[in-house]
Amino acid sequence: MDIGLKENDLISHGGNGTAASENDQEHDISKLLDKPPRPVKIERKRSFDERSLCSELSIGRALDFETHSPGGRSVFDTPGSFARHSFEPHLMVAEAWEALRRSLVFFNGQPVGTIAAYDHQSEEILNYDQVFVRDFVPSALAFLMNGEPEIVKNFILKTIHLQGWEKKIDRFKLGAGAMPASFKVLHDPIRKSDSLVADFGESAIGRVAPVDSGFWWIILLRAYTKSTGDSSLAETPECQKGMKLILDLCLSEGFDTFPTLLCADGCSMIDRRMGVYGYPIEIQALFFMALKCALAMLNHDKEGEEFMERISKRLHALSYHMRSYFWLDFQQLNDIYQYKTEEYSHTAVNKFNVIPDSIPDWVFDFMPTRGGYFIGNVSPAKMDFRWFLLGNCVAILSSLATPEQSSAIMDLIEARWEELVGEMPLKITYPALENHEWRIVTGCDPKNTRWSYHNGGSWPVLLWFLTAACIKTGRPHIARRAVDLVERRLAGDSWPEYYDGKLGRYVGKQARKYQTWSIAGYLVAKMMLEDPTHLGLISLEEDKQMKPLMRRSSSWSCTDQATLEEDVQAITKLQRNDKGSKSKIRK
Repeated sequence: MDIGLKENDLISHGGNGTAASENDQEHDISKLLDKPPRPVKIERKRSFDERSLCSELSIGRALDFETHSPGGRSVFDTPGSFARHSFEPHLMVAEAWEALRRSLVFFNGQPVGTIAAYDHQSEEILNYDQVFVRDFVPSALAFLMNGEPEIVKNFILKTIHLQGWEKKIDRFKLGAGAMPASFKVLHDPIRKSDSLVADFGESAIGRVAPVDSGFWWIILLRAYTKSTGDSSLAETPECQKGMKLILDLCLSEGFDTFPTLLCADGCSMIDRRMGVYGYPIEIQALFFMALKCALAMLNHDKEGEEFMERISKRLHALSYHMRSYFWLDFQQLNDIYQYKTEEYSHTAVNKFNVIPDSIPDWVFDFMPTRGGYFIGNVSPAKMDFRWFLLGNCVAILSSLATPEQSSAIMDLIEARWEELVGEMPLKITYPALENHEWRIVTGCDPKNTRWSYHNGGSWPVLLWFLTAACIKTGRPHIARRAVDLVERRLAGDSWPEYYDGKLGRYVGKQARKYQTWSIAGYLVAKMMLEDPTHLGLISLEEDKQMKPLMRRSSSWSCTDQATLEEDVQAITKLQRNDKGSKSKIRK
């Protein structure tokens, strides 16, 4: 498929087009419902306006989000139609598509990605003219939802090719499975040829390798497979080898006693020093999601079966650990507040020896009676109680969060709308580090001053994560409210990278304009609200074999806690012995 090699073609794709008639829409839906899928179970009390949103949810219930129409294009010809239900055509949509296509990067005439920002006003380009793996994800989803998978396929193949390069930082060699943070296409007009230059962290600010790139690559490969209905790309030797190298790197056994993945500061979307070293929630949620995606795509050969067994064991341990020790709600906070310290042996309740006096004062006021979230980090004698939106939304989409936890996260967002959303969605983290704490944790980083950039700044790209999580939990009204806020200012402000201030009122002091993932994130959010079945590209079903939430409540006996852990180990052992377990998990 030729996706926009000419400028006039690019602009024409961004037009509003003609809305399909109501009869045509019903006819298209009936085609998708030829094979009645399993209904989506939304286990929560609905508090939204049924009159304005019942149509979206009725489609959501009728269509399993795990089944997506092959070809990826919305049945309503996204972005041409936005007249469905209560949607009205918006000028921002056409402008966003035009800006997104302007950011395309070509290698030997083929589109292979989108640059990070198209800001000609900025004197410092830095690396914003490169294709970032994490930044390209919302762009890829937008193209997949619009029925243009070729650019995504090109990107997947090009990045897996770069993975095979020798990766050195100074005199130290990185693991074979490491994926690049970004790459740049160099055009040679004399030889009329193109070449690639990849960055594995050796040129990045802080010289930190991206842990999340490999996870995003696996997740995107699965999204491509779901969108096209074609598993041939994932089954190629190149993609199979790429997945296995990534998995081997993160599943390696070592000295760590936790199933979570040990990471350096700056290895994720928060790619500067912000005190997220150790076991940050974003990486753990992406790790969990990537493992589940890989489980569904690995070939059933001998090596693939071995990886499946390793993944299955890790998933059970990881889900138990995250749901038990990273989860915080009102009751859990009260339990931690009453912790005893210096407990020894496997019967300890305060397993990480967290000092109750280390709980920051703001948490007690921030935590609503109804609601909860996965905290930022858990490690020996330390709990980072900060809220991180990306990690919590990915936990919902990957089903790392139980249905009850997912609902509680949505309750928290609604209850703390002013703090987490404000005037421009959405806070990347809350609250901001200030004064002495900011100096110590960030190293006096002038870009991460309070309520700016990664330190409590508001990032429009996070809109698509929130929208996907809202649709999955049956609360699209929350996403619609956030989209309305974005549409008031984002295009008028030239699509900035982030906003500053406690309410997200001011354009970021160093924010790039025409930030591609701000543009793509808006488009993905709009298309998912228009057609909720698009959620199937990025959402995973709950694994019924996972154990439910297990509290560290003081009302439990120590013996009960130890018994539950033994049950998890026993289940894992039984699944290894069950010859049919792998096919059940894969399904």
